Amino acid sequence: MSSDQASFERLIEIGIALSAEKDTNKLMETILLEAKDIGNADGGTLYIRTKEDTLKFEILRNDSLGIAQGGTTGEEINIPPQLMYVEDGVPNTSQIVSYAALFGKTLNIADAYDSTEFDFSGTKKFDEGTGYRTTSVLTVPLKNSVDDVIGVLQLLNAQDPDSGQVIAFSGDIQPLIEALASQAAVALDNAILIEAQENLLDSFITLMARAVDAKSPYTGGHCERVPELTEMLTKAACESVEQPFSEFSLNEEEWYELHIGAWLHDCGKVTTPEYVVDKSTKLETITDRIHEIRMRFEVVKREAVIACQEKIIAGEGEVDTLRAELDATLAQIDDDFNFIAECNLGGEFMADDLVERVKQIAGISWNRTLSDRAGIAHEELRRKEREPEKDLPCVEPLLSDRIDHVIEHDAVVHSADPDNPYGFKIDVPENKYNLGEIYNLCISRGTLTNEERFKINDHIVQTIVMLESLPFPKHLERVPEIAGGHHEKMDGTGYPKKLDGKQMSIPARVMAIADVFEALTAADRPYKSPKKLSDSIKIMSFMVKDQHLDSELFKLFLTSGVYQDYADKYLLPSQVDEVDVSAYLGSE
Repeated sequence: MSSDQASFERLIEIGIALSAEKDTNKLMETILLEAKDIGNADGGTLYIRTKEDTLKFEILRNDSLGIAQGGTTGEEINIPPQLMYVEDGVPNTSQIVSYAALFGKTLNIADAYDSTEFDFSGTKKFDEGTGYRTTSVLTVPLKNSVDDVIGVLQLLNAQDPDSGQVIAFSGDIQPLIEALASQAAVALDNAILIEAQENLLDSFITLMARAVDAKSPYTGGHCERVPELTEMLTKAACESVEQPFSEFSLNEEEWYELHIGAWLHDCGKVTTPEYVVDKSTKLETITDRIHEIRMRFEVVKREAVIACQEKIIAGEGEVDTLRAELDATLAQIDDDFNFIAECNLGGEFMADDLVERVKQIAGISWNRTLSDRAGIAHEELRRKEREPEKDLPCVEPLLSDRIDHVIEHDAVVHSADPDNPYGFKIDVPENKYNLGEIYNLCISRGTLTNEERFKINDHIVQTIVMLESLPFPKHLERVPEIAGGHHEKMDGTGYPKKLDGKQMSIPARVMAIADVFEALTAADRPYKSPKKLSDSIKIMSFMVKDQHLDSELFKLFLTSGVYQDYADKYLLPSQVDEVDVSAYLGSE
């Protein structure tokens, strides 16, 4: 085989190796080492062009001095970058590296000390301090596929293969180094673009998660803490030598897939209105409608006062008797309002007798003399027009479930179709919202109606739909499954797909534990006091017994100490108490 053919095949092999390398640091290191080998050079440097038009030292090697910095060495290069432009944007043509980058030309200097074209004072100073003697210098620009210079490759001191003496870089070697530089530039440019795309994706994912957290104080830093806890527990599973995790592991791409899935697990919350998530009273929408109802009670009281005064003027009874009756009526109205106001706060249970009283109070009437259709938004007016407008003045009930309180679905409800392509299995309420006053005041527990609870739960449906719409590459195709499984339960009663534990991947089951533990221990929720560590673990143990959380992962969560590591980092000192792990590790 001729030397030319051997060189050609060597370049092909190097090109294949460069195109296969995904790690940018390893790629840059390989470029320099291969060029150094082909040129039989004693030293070399690889520079990368920055956005600020400087040439940053990325890889530095010198065999004689035993210097190996940058790349995979872990040793930083503490040398300032080379400037391509000096003051007032003047091209820096005195430095050989910047000249090669500015004009895209290869420069082959036989002896740096004899050069008058370029300033080698810095090189000579380095030589004085190290005892080195820089002689031959080959500087080659790295041009990408559109002929832009993205970096510079510089080799120092070519050596005679027989004698080891320093010689000039020959005319035969220069084309080979240029060919390698051309291949390297394309491979490096592609790697840099891929890395930039991944950085952009990571930044977008972080932005999305923080936007969800910032949207409502009720979510706090949930979207940031859950990913970290997820990765902590997954790492423990990978390191476990016990069944059922002894054969579980993730490669680099699978870790990245988990990272994305964890950070995007609640991205669907961007579709959930704040006034639903933040609903703190039964009548609250964008405002608390208790104020509107209070005013109606005020009107009823005024009407009672006026009616009493009219009877007194007409002489229809004893004044003292009428006033006593009025006082009793006003006291009853006040008591009724205080009862309604108390119902508005919500609670653990709304008894049947309380519901009945709400309905009785609703039957109290008042007189409306102004149109309820004047000055309202088009959407509300359209709902009111489902029935004819009443003639004025008219008698109105104090509380009511009006036809305009019902808001129909105005968009596709993905989970409504039993044959939906996502596999959702959720009971969908007939309407989007029901703002009925009696309907809301009679909520049995808490402050949410069935429609509002569905809307909140729907965030996971929206998460899956949003993520399924993205063109994830093959190595990230499980992101929707990982992100969308944290509300499923081991017994198949969760949502949105009613999957059981066997149908869920380990990362998805890890997400469920991380999501619950973060929510229980969070100290930044305005609607609850932070739970102590031991109380949170106890609650989770009940969820395990009810087959809501994976029992094996819960054991690993405890035995690996992940719960404690997370607590030490994120919980308030007052929350971190002793946990008797052994109490939860007995035989099932």
